[in-house]
Amino acid sequence: MLGGASGTGKTQVSYRLAQHFAVGLTEVDDFQVLLERMTMPGQQPVLHFWRTHPDLGSLSAEQVFEQGLEVGRVMAAGLEAVIANHLAEQTPVVLEGDFIHPELAARPHFDDQPNDGRVRSVFLYERDETQLLANFALREPGDEPPTKRARASWLYGEWLKSEAGRWGQPILEARPWSSLFERLLRVVA
Repeated sequence: MLGGASGTGKTQVSYRLAQHFAVGLTEVDDFQVLLERMTMPGQQPVLHFWRTHPDLGSLSAEQVFEQGLEVGRVMAAGLEAVIANHLAEQTPVVLEGDFIHPELAARPHFDDQPNDGRVRSVFLYERDETQLLANFALREPGDEPPTKRARASWLYGEWLKSEAGRWGQPILEARPWSSLFERLLRVVA
């Protein structure tokens, strides 16, 4: 599992990781989109929040951060089932996304499947909020800088860093990017 705040480089490095190990890659965002499509707002209000609240611009960065945490909490049960399935079928996969929380990664069992060291996780971390802002501006150019988004991502990264420590999960500085893949391989090994 490769977690981390948005804008830290998870997706880019996850493709290299999947290629290196010759395994599949699944982006957790795809599950969120699937679940949103397959449910009604009354069934999964957290997953529908972004579409059912027309005035999202009025939310603070802290509220955006909190909403992202809630999505991860809601997604945990489904992700546990996906991980358990891969463990039972013995089909390795790189699972990448914002909504992976350290508590999920630390579980000794996924449904009825023991972890037994078969599930590895790493959480990418970017300490510099201005770097996140620059990353978003490059990735999603627009008229206004994505300041609120960068702030929410930074808040999430700080939370992840604390939670990863609490749950004994590795956290890895995203920069320098030139050595990220090699550093990631060392942590996973």
